[in-house]
Amino acid sequence: MRWFHSGGIFAALSPTTAEVVIEGMQAAKAAGAIVSFDLNYRQKLWNISGGEARAAEVLGRIVKNVDVLVGNEEDLQKGLGIAGPEVAAKSKLDPSAFVKMIEQAVAKHPQIQVVATTLREVHSTNRHHWSAVAWVNGEVHNAPVAELDVYDRVGGGDGFAAGFFYGLLTGAEPAEAVKLGWAHGALLTTFPGDTTMATVDQVRAFAKGGSARIQR
Repeated sequence: MRWFHSGGIFAALSPTTAEVVIEGMQAAKAAGAIVSFDLNYRQKLWNISGGEARAAEVLGRIVKNVDVLVGNEEDLQKGLGIAGPEVAAKSKLDPSAFVKMIEQAVAKHPQIQVVATTLREVHSTNRHHWSAVAWVNGEVHNAPVAELDVYDRVGGGDGFAAGFFYGLLTGAEPAEAVKLGWAHGALLTTFPGDTTMATVDQVRAFAKGGSARIQR
């Protein structure tokens, strides 16, 4: 085993699923695997089982086992109890507020080596600006901004995480891994549903500056 991943939606499904996540993470750690977690805070799910207070308690216990954390500003605020930025970001594509929150999260959970998220500015249902940012061992890496013609936005964040993890697993430099995640997430929004149909070659081509319009 090289990598173990789980997320906040599964952790919120029942009183026992979070314990399964922790057990799996601890077994993965014992086997020498990297452990990642997507906070993916869903208020309606957590409201069923105790609300924000229970979410922060449960997710806090989970994140103690995590090397690589994925989550946006709301995830860090409501999922981990991290205070929001004092000054609002200039736009949803500005990573500065998120980076300050990362510093707080790492201070709270110093074993974390990587924190990453997507950045999205929605202009209409089918027209988005898309970027990403990752903090890797104290260094910040930003993806470019792409203008997307979106077919289905569901799964873009998961697509980013998958591409980013792929980059890290295959030995890419952090800046390149962020671009691979950004590219895969962007391409996934051009497909129906949340399952990728992009090839590795297509992802790499987009990461190098190609178009999100796939040649089929």
